[in-house]
Amino acid sequence: METFGPDDTQASVTPPSRPSSKRSSGDWPSQAADTIVTVVETVRDRTTGPLIVAARALVFGVFIGTIGSVAAVLAIIGTVRLLDRILPSSVWLPYLILGIVFVAVGAVVFRRRNQSLPPARNSPKR
Repeated sequence: METFGPDDTQASVTPPSRPSSKRSSGDWPSQAADTIVTVVETVRDRTTGPLIVAARALVFGVFIGTIGSVAAVLAIIGTVRLLDRILPSSVWLPYLILGIVFVAVGAVVFRRRNQSLPPARNSPKR
């Protein structure tokens, strides 16, 4: 048997160590494309994601507000017509009753307008 000592060289030489990557260094165009795609997806997720949510909230809010307003107007019209049929006078009595109700609700809301706000701080004027 033949033994090899420290002076003997082996046929395979290991190349110098480089940072390990998934692909070889000759595949830099696809690495650059992957990096660009990753950056674009990250920017899109962080910018358009919240904007889409805000736009949807705005659209649904306007839609619900419109439907609610139409429903309120139709409910008032229906109430006036119902009271006009039930009460034995002309249409002035339903208007009077609904006017009193709306004034009372408005007075309650007007009285509570500043209760939810914290007290204002007095800041010095410049």
